[in-house]
Amino acid sequence: MRKSILVVALLALPWAGCSQDAVHDNPTRPSALCLAVTTSTRDSGLLDVLVPVFEREQGVRVDIVAVGTGAALKLGEAGDVDVVLVHARVAEDAFMADGHGVRREDVMVNTFEILGPAHDPVGIHEMKPASALQKIAGSGQRFVSRGDNSGTHQRELKLWNDGGGRPQWDGYVESGQGMGATLTMADQMQAYVLSDRGTYLKFKKKTPLVPLVRSSKSLLNHYGIIVVNPQKHTGVNGELAQAFVDFIISADSQQLIHDYQVDGEQLFYPLHLPNQN
Repeated sequence: MRKSILVVALLALPWAGCSQDAVHDNPTRPSALCLAVTTSTRDSGLLDVLVPVFEREQGVRVDIVAVGTGAALKLGEAGDVDVVLVHARVAEDAFMADGHGVRREDVMVNTFEILGPAHDPVGIHEMKPASALQKIAGSGQRFVSRGDNSGTHQRELKLWNDGGGRPQWDGYVESGQGMGATLTMADQMQAYVLSDRGTYLKFKKKTPLVPLVRSSKSLLNHYGIIVVNPQKHTGVNGELAQAFVDFIISADSQQLIHDYQVDGEQLFYPLHLPNQN
């Protein structure tokens, strides 16, 4: 049994993860793909559109564990999943360079945004992202961080670094949770927070937080998908993983990504659809 994936799933999101019979050590069970994704991807609802199509086409089951990018890549490194879908390019490149993956493809892009209360007590509206974070810190207002080495957290750390580093102040709170739960916490605290656009749109009816900083190259959010190296881990279903990546970047799936909306707003922009990048 692959114990590590069960431990990570229980610690991170008790209700989501690859089930025990999704472990790849039993050759008599029906084929299943084990997919590690970011919580932002899961929380956006996009997988509910894509995964059932693949399952029908292939006659297989897809078991999903939703964690931060750092944890997802660790699962891939351990061979506990077949595919990872994440959004932290530097970490993805390191994963590939270390031989943990055999194929990486760009999938889609959206943006990060700094959200906050509508009355914007600090006055960061339309500021540059790094400067906005420094102003929040200087004001003493609360900021809720993922604090989980996820792609969102890694981008936040980069923005702090771009601004000269993160000051220490009592209002900085780490949720240690996924994007949806972090948004809920920030709302309850009337705090500022960095979120991906997709999860914000999915959750905006549940929270009055609004985007205050959103137009910047430094807030672009690229998603990549990686096939875990089956030569390092005999249990990895490399053939099915390759088929899933082919499916995700196919014209039909890219069109589904393009067409996926919440309340009339597009959440993601596919990178393999002609004239739609």
